[in-house]
Amino acid sequence: MSEEYQRALGRRIAQERKRRGLSQVELANLVGRSVAWVSQVERGVRKIDRMSVLEKVAETLEVPLSELAAEAPIVAATAEEIPGSANLRLVLSGAHALRAMLHAAPVPLADEIRPQVERAWHLTHESQYVELGDLLRSLIPVLEGAGRSAPEERRPELFEMLAALYQACSAALAKLGEPEAAWIAADRAMVAAERGGDPLMVAAGAFRLGFVFLGARLFDQAEETARTAAEALWFLADQGKPEAMSLWGGLTLQRAVAASRLNHADAAYDHLARARGIAEKLGEGRNDYNTEFGPANVALYEVAVAVELGDAGHALRVGTAVDTSSLSSERRARLHIDVARAHAQRRQVAEATNALLEAERITPEQLRNHRMARQLVSDLLTMQDPPTSDLRELAERIGA
Repeated sequence: MSEEYQRALGRRIAQERKRRGLSQVELANLVGRSVAWVSQVERGVRKIDRMSVLEKVAETLEVPLSELAAEAPIVAATAEEIPGSANLRLVLSGAHALRAMLHAAPVPLADEIRPQVERAWHLTHESQYVELGDLLRSLIPVLEGAGRSAPEERRPELFEMLAALYQACSAALAKLGEPEAAWIAADRAMVAAERGGDPLMVAAGAFRLGFVFLGARLFDQAEETARTAAEALWFLADQGKPEAMSLWGGLTLQRAVAASRLNHADAAYDHLARARGIAEKLGEGRNDYNTEFGPANVALYEVAVAVELGDAGHALRVGTAVDTSSLSSERRARLHIDVARAHAQRRQVAEATNALLEAERITPEQLRNHRMARQLVSDLLTMQDPPTSDLRELAERIGA
């Protein structure tokens, strides 16, 4: 959606609202959105990025949808393929399981493989997708074969490491905007975990699958996956098992995001409150199953949820107060991206630019490959005429 169309659409909605004698509060109630959301749309600060939402606004205002959507504003973003994504898809394309079933394979020592599995997750967090793809293409065939050739007593640990690798693959593909491939990787992770007899690793696979659904905007499916997995885990979390508490908390945070994107504000904040309670019992310093769950991560999700709900003020208050020193560079950079989104909702271009520059300083690869960040920079360029040199140079670096 162009900046001009966005502002024109906002003015049109405001005109039609006033024509019908509705206040912003009344329109918000009728379309199931917040007053802040209506205000931001009318000012051209916030996009209507789903046709179903635009249809609801048109129906409420008794305006033909064709008039509001006359310039076809809702278009899928296109971009050149990010380096590494093709290699990660190839990881999932080989018939490694078939070869493992038909041919005996050497069984490496777990101590030799586990550091490489940990490195795979490090590369995932650092958005080093080319190197990650190379590593997975060498490791996954080895573990597919070893898991089936090893003595019975060694199979659980080998399948557990295989599940962790598929989870890393799924996490990377989800960030790259490849939901179909990420779904396959998450499913394979859950199958490997089942073969290893590890229910918590199965839950970790469900956690990865939730991110796939969120990225694909399948919010009902994200809620269903997270809800059923969290309910199954609750008795372990309630008993104080730390790994189960981390997974339950991570799944509950996913439910908060799904609710916010469906504009269910009460449900979103309720999920956040429940996750916060578990996080306070668990404390900092853990990263069970790469969830990074704890009080700081709950605060990061609170910022993201507030931005989704159009509550930029709340997002900025929480975002400026949270201590992220215990979190990965990936999560710290994501906080700055969400803070930038909140500033953009207030048309604070300089502040949004500074937040994005800080995200770039932390993980330049993530910002360059993050579709939301590129779209945000494009939006900031249209808000500021002429753009500052910092913003213009940032746009050039990330291809916005």
